[in-house]
Amino acid sequence: MGDTTDLAVLLVLCAAFLHAIWNAIIKGSGDQTLSLGLVSLPHVVIGGALAIIFLPPLEESWPFIAASTGIHFFYYAFLLRSYRIGDLSQVYPISRGIAPVLVTLGAQIFTGETLPLLGWAGVLLVSIGVSLPAFFSRTGFGNRKAVLAALMTGVFIASYSVVDGIGVRVSGSPLGYIGWLFLCEIFVILFIFHRRRSRLRETPSRVWIIGLLGGAASAAAYGLAIYAKTLAPLGTVSAVRESSVVIAALIGVIWFHERPWEIRLISAIVVAAGVILLAIVS
Repeated sequence: MGDTTDLAVLLVLCAAFLHAIWNAIIKGSGDQTLSLGLVSLPHVVIGGALAIIFLPPLEESWPFIAASTGIHFFYYAFLLRSYRIGDLSQVYPISRGIAPVLVTLGAQIFTGETLPLLGWAGVLLVSIGVSLPAFFSRTGFGNRKAVLAALMTGVFIASYSVVDGIGVRVSGSPLGYIGWLFLCEIFVILFIFHRRRSRLRETPSRVWIIGLLGGAASAAAYGLAIYAKTLAPLGTVSAVRESSVVIAALIGVIWFHERPWEIRLISAIVVAAGVILLAIVS
């Protein structure tokens, strides 16, 4: 395993932790739509700073920025729907679990990246591991609407992962690409704040602070993940990032007192095995 891959794995593990944190914030909030708007707000601020400091991305990458922005609208819509009608321990594993396989397939089709047999075994282990809590949750797959919303969320996760993975590689300025991508989230914020304009003044300062901290974590998580795609294969980055499900499970056990904890431990072991295999073959 090379130095760049080592760095990529470390960056993505940090991103996984931050991703689990901001998703827990969204799920635990009273108004999830408004919370998503608050989470998106730091993206624009950080994006503006990056856009000023670093060179703008090359012309070839702008269609990817536009496509990713559009895909994120659908991702957020299905994410909010899945959290409204399903449990965190049900929908999060499903949506994140299908993403690594879809990203690896997309990378093979669109960029020619291929993984050896052990690499595919690692991707499958990660996907199986992150999906185990959903199989053994109290509701299982009984909530069909929640499962469908989670599956669609996973499809859009895979879509923007592949689009951004290609776009950042042709950008000539990875941090500039990330900056302009974050800036484009202003459209998401305007849409949400317009729909929640009557509640903005009534929102307690505590909610604003939690939402903005979650947004900083979210921006750091996605920025680290995108940058890691310049250092390692897209499928590997996506698979390692899904260790966030294990972190989210631990948050559920410790913070929300979710049970059963045994299946979450098994899930963590399976995911860890998959990550190790991917690290070996990368």
